Amino acid sequence: QVQLVESGGGLVLSGGSLRLSCAASGRILSLNAMGWYRQAPGKQRELVATITSGDNRNYADSMEGRFTISRDSAKNTVYLQMNSLKPEDTAVYYCYCNAETRRWVTSADYWGQGTQVTVSS
Repeated sequence: QVQLVESGGGLVLSGGSLRLSCAASGRILSLNAMGWYRQAPGKQRELVATITSGDNRNYADSMEGRFTISRDSAKNTVYLQMNSLKPEDTAVYYCYCNAETRRWVTSADYWGQGTQVTVSS
């Protein structure tokens, strides 16, 4: 019902920057929130940042100040600008959204396939 397509991952040197993008498509009545999570090898998936339809932003403590989340509501797209990247930021980054697709039906969470971010020292 909702498809999320991520782009922008890759390999970067420590201290470098990357910008991730994620576009949502499908039968979307409203996007309540979009955001990013990440999962490193051997670790649980963790929050990176989220942004609501009212532009309220929430960041994981370790990323606030280095990462910036934004959205283009007209394009149903969310962005993650990542600066001052560290090797420990290496992970698969997953796009997330909470969307309503049918009237009178509770909204649901959707996930992208993930994009690899590798930070080398």
